[in-house]
Parts: sequence; structure tokens; C-alpha cells
Amino acid sequence: MSTTGATADPLAALGTLPGVPESVESVRKAVDRVYGHRIMRRRSNEITSEAALRGARGSAALSGADWALEEVRRRTDFSGDDEARVMGAALRLTAEAGQLLSIWRQSPLRVLARLHLVAAATQGDEVGRPRQESESVDEPLVELALPNAAEVSGRLEGLADLIIAGSSAPALVTAAVVHGELLALRPFASHNGLIARTAERIVLVGSGLDPKSICPAEVGHAELGRAAYLAALEGYVSGTPEGMAAWIAHCGRAVELGARESTAVCEALQRGAA
Repeated sequence: MSTTGATADPLAALGTLPGVPESVESVRKAVDRVYGHRIMRRRSNEITSEAALRGARGSAALSGADWALEEVRRRTDFSGDDEARVMGAALRLTAEAGQLLSIWRQSPLRVLARLHLVAAATQGDEVGRPRQESESVDEPLVELALPNAAEVSGRLEGLADLIIAGSSAPALVTAAVVHGELLALRPFASHNGLIARTAERIVLVGSGLDPKSICPAEVGHAELGRAAYLAALEGYVSGTPEGMAAWIAHCGRAVELGARESTAVCEALQRGAA
């Protein structure tokens, strides 16, 4: 995303693209419905915990570890094969996200570096910083052209400036741009998809749209499928108004599906079946 242009608030401008206001309104109604569920008055902590687990499972599925929810619940060791490590990284990131909300608006790059440290869980020189020109990226499921290190640095700084400056744009728009930009850049040597989806969650929670983190967009992204996810991402990368609007709408639909998932959890708890 270009951060320069005629408007001082490019995120707000994206919020006026055709179809985006409708997506924003639809998301708000979906979130309000689950927050208004009667079970939320008594058992919101349980809903938050379940949403975190399901969100981590969904994010891992998009990064190649498509496990059944009960398998995620059952496992305690995530240090085995590649899929187990992806799942472990997704669970760690989900747990860490809530600890970083107060830092995000002041220092988003610091938060992103921390997320990479948590996801990688190693001591390599490449961990916790943007990749250098000579370094490769382990992100096999995203096959778009990879920006060079200089472009990554400039665009990360531009994204950070936008976040720190603040915007009148709806939370959905900001979250979608953060998510799309990180996926497009793949700024770290690994785990970029997981980090991008965690950053989306941080924006949605920190903005006040989903303060209890009960509407896991990761669930919706996984339900919509990897092909649709990557096709929408191509729209974002194109930079066209139509492509950007389609990506924002895709992210909005993912939040709606996450809200629907938590509504189902609320219903199950109310019936005493969960």
C-alpha cells in the first residue's frame, strides 16, 4: 500500500471505496450480535479462551497445519514435525497478542519484532528483525513476488507511521491493511502469515471493535479457504481500488464468520453442551 498521496489519511480514504461501508456495517452488526448474547454476561472469559484456541487453529490451517480442533485441544507437545511447530507458533502468538495491545499504537514495529521472536522460538540471528537482502523467506503458501529488503523497510516505516498517527478509518479497514501489507511484504524470514493474522487481531481488539477478542477472524479466513484468501490478497497487492475493496470485504467476511463461530459457542454453553 502506498502511504503517500493527496489525502493525509489514506486509510480513511479506503473506507469510502465502493462496498467497503457496507462491509463495515455488516461486521459491526455481527460483532454486536455476539456481544449481546445473554451468555456473555456471565461467561465471557470462557468465550474469549475458546475463541483464542479456535483462532489459533484457523491461522495454523492457513499456514499448512490443518488440524482438527480436538487434536489441538489434546496435544501438549508442539515441538515435533513442521506442522506441530506451526501449530505451536500459532498458539503462542494468540496468547502473546493480548499482552501487546498497549504497545501497538506507540511502537508497532517493536510489536512485530516481538511477534516474530515468539513465533520462531529460536535464537537465530534472523529472528526478531526484518529480513536482510541476502536472506530467504520460508513462506511457501504465499507465492507472490517478494519485495526486496529496501522496499520492506520503507513500507514498514510507512505502515508504522500510519498506525502511530491514528486514523478515522473503521477498525476493519485498518486491520485489513495491516494484515494485507504484512502478507505482501513478508518482512521476516519465517512465520509471516501467522504474524499478519495476529496483527489483524491486535488491531480489531485494540480498536474497541472486539475488545474481548471473541470474534476470531482467523476462523473465518480458514473457513473461506486458502484459495479465496490468496485471491483476495492478490487484489490487495494490485493496489487498485477494486482489489483493495475486495480484500477489505474478504477480511470483513472473515470477522463475521468468527463472530458466528463464537455465537455457536455461546449457544452450546447455554445448552450446557460445552
